[in-house]
Amino acid sequence: MSIVKLDLPANSAVVDRPKKVVLTLIVPVYNEQAAIGPFLDEMARISAQMAPAVQTDILFVNDGSRDGTEFTIRSYMQANPRIQLVNLSRNFGKEAALCAGLDHADGDAVIPIDVDLQDEPSIIPEMVAKWRNGAEVVNARRTDRSSDSWAKRTTATAFYRVFNYLSDYPMPSDVGDFRLLDRQVVDVLRTLGERTRLNKTLFNWVGFKAEEVTFERKVRSEGQSKMNFWRLWNMALDGIIGSTTKPLRMWTYIGTILGLMSLLYATYVFFSTLMFGVDVPGYASLILLTLTFGGLNLFAIGILGEYIGRILTEVRERPMYVIHSIHGTSE
Repeated sequence: MSIVKLDLPANSAVVDRPKKVVLTLIVPVYNEQAAIGPFLDEMARISAQMAPAVQTDILFVNDGSRDGTEFTIRSYMQANPRIQLVNLSRNFGKEAALCAGLDHADGDAVIPIDVDLQDEPSIIPEMVAKWRNGAEVVNARRTDRSSDSWAKRTTATAFYRVFNYLSDYPMPSDVGDFRLLDRQVVDVLRTLGERTRLNKTLFNWVGFKAEEVTFERKVRSEGQSKMNFWRLWNMALDGIIGSTTKPLRMWTYIGTILGLMSLLYATYVFFSTLMFGVDVPGYASLILLTLTFGGLNLFAIGILGEYIGRILTEVRERPMYVIHSIHGTSE
């Protein structure tokens, strides 16, 4: 195989890449019939810029769509052999669909990307260039999220702050699934067995040499977002609980502090009764303490329940997704 060496800065490590490489775009879709055409038109333009050094394959993962998404994709496949399609048996969620894409992508590098064109395709050549220069992960960070609602921007900022405070392996803010992953990184990700996961936390956990490009997030081209507040909330919980045990550890400290405070209060009541007799009034303070400690106990039990529920999911060992059919791949 012929090898090309790129001109790099003096302080950069030289990494040899094949002269011609295969880039696989993983595109999870759910009821996105109207967005398929504009996405493929844009990707045809980007692919032409990188050809012939980069062959661009597009792997759609149809996550149980109930509209004409599958048939729209298959109609484009007739004219473009570089389009592949994996149909899941039902809607398993974006994280599972992305895992299905990673399992079936065979490119030298892989880029998960949304079909709505909010992830800026024009920066893909820059991502590939950084990969050719030695990066094994190229993160795409959003510098402007004004196209998102105020609520989504606020909750996203809060999530990154909370996650990075709690997690043993913080992740870069405003970086979603849109990033380039080297084949070696993909192979490692495929060995991870978590069934309840937030993939972008794992993309960071595996390590490897990472670089960054930036882009401004655009308004969605077609359709509507399927990620409502409840789904985002559950994804945030999966990401935090799957990445750290600090919430459990925090309650060890909180319980210790509350226990010491209770001991001090009991000592105060004991000596106060010996010195001043029984103080019948105190109903309000008793109820206040009961409700406070009861609420804290329920909150702590809730955190335990979240971890136990995920343990149950893992020990069942059910697959993250079920494939209904595959079109255009070698498998």
